Amino acid sequence: MTSEVSLEPFVDTIRAAEFLSVKPRWLLGLARAGKIPAHPLGDGKRRVWRFRLSELVHSISSKVVASDSTPSYGSTRKAVLRSKSESK
Repeated sequence: MTSEVSLEPFVDTIRAAEFLSVKPRWLLGLARAGKIPAHPLGDGKRRVWRFRLSELVHSISSKVVASDSTPSYGSTRKAVLRSKSESK
């Protein structure tokens, strides 16, 4: 009896960036910062990064932001000041 294990293939930065509709350079920055799941190959300065699309989907899906919360970009101070002025 042989059992076949179906492993999800790794994809390169270009394919992962296309999948997420972002620029490859931005995706590499997130990978280097440890903000998304990524797999570095090599130990030198110029590592090669590989991704699994299912891991990216899971990571992105678990970080959904509600529309009434503070945006994840820009200054949070503006959001606080805005909410204080709206309460008056």
